[in-house]
Amino acid sequence: MPIVAHSDLPVFGQLARDGHDLLAADDARRQDIRELHVGLLNMMPDAALQVTELQFLRLIGSANAIVQIWVHPFTVPGLARDADAVAHIAAHYEPFERLQADGLDALVVTGANVSNPHLRDEPFWDPLGEVMDWARDHVTSVLCSCLATHALLERTHGITRRRMSSKRWGVWPHRAVLDDHPLLAGLNTRFDVPHSRWNEVTSRQLSEAGLDVLVESVEGDFHLGTSPDGIRMVWLQGHPEYDRVSLLKEFKREVDRYSAGDLDDLPPVPDHYLAPAAARLARHHLDAVGQARDDHTPAPPFPEGDLARGVDNTWTDTGKALFNNWLGLVYRLTDLRRGVPFMDGVHPQDPLGRLAARV
Repeated sequence: MPIVAHSDLPVFGQLARDGHDLLAADDARRQDIRELHVGLLNMMPDAALQVTELQFLRLIGSANAIVQIWVHPFTVPGLARDADAVAHIAAHYEPFERLQADGLDALVVTGANVSNPHLRDEPFWDPLGEVMDWARDHVTSVLCSCLATHALLERTHGITRRRMSSKRWGVWPHRAVLDDHPLLAGLNTRFDVPHSRWNEVTSRQLSEAGLDVLVESVEGDFHLGTSPDGIRMVWLQGHPEYDRVSLLKEFKREVDRYSAGDLDDLPPVPDHYLAPAAARLARHHLDAVGQARDDHTPAPPFPEGDLARGVDNTWTDTGKALFNNWLGLVYRLTDLRRGVPFMDGVHPQDPLGRLAARV
């Protein structure tokens, strides 16, 4: 499923250098191939803005249906931005009003950093609600990530996230709860997912609100769920888009913050993330950093390269398979909404047939 490089968004160049299948916009327009237009509402902070573009476009571009993918990045007001981020958004992002006029088939909503104890007090709360009110009636499916999941579950279902006693930080084994759902077709019934958050919504909260829980951790921690129709809203609490070293870079940032005096306590090593030798090295480094702060001496350099060699990526293939299933369903169900006959040979009682009947 080639992504159409229809603008000078820098991430298109990075994808090409990484060997991803891209199609120039002029070539795409000359082909008689169905287009699929996907919005990317990027609310991430400045330091992660372009990294997040790359992470989600990699997953979107991994789908294998015969269709051209046009990805349209945009954002909402109410997010603090520095001059470089403002310039990047002005040069490469699209206004929401244009996307409303042109239409979208699917929408991905990223997480965001927050500064208020209540999400309703965030400046982006109302602009995000405006996007979602429109998407509910005009987009086949919306996929929400992390903070977006928390905000929109509260806005649409009254589910309030809960502060945990410690940060959920690391990689955990998960299992499929509804393994016959079309979103999980071809996925292992057990697989890993990274998490990084202080707050949670639970499987019980979703179930009590009439929502479907598809995947949760072995300990029962909610990861993937959907609206009752099974596709219009897709909720992710974990991070299948993360790079292999995303948690490592976050760990380094937190250690640096401690060394600078911005944190009172040393951050823990992310759970189930590093191989045993690397985890021991990380704990030894934390001991040395703590001693340096007590002695008012410079902290030793973070052993990023050595730790990176102790990280195994155990989640990206599953993330690609999930996005492939999601976009494949969007492709088929968008045709259905437009009056195009649904797939020949799909029995009404098959999982895909049942899903189509509910949309």
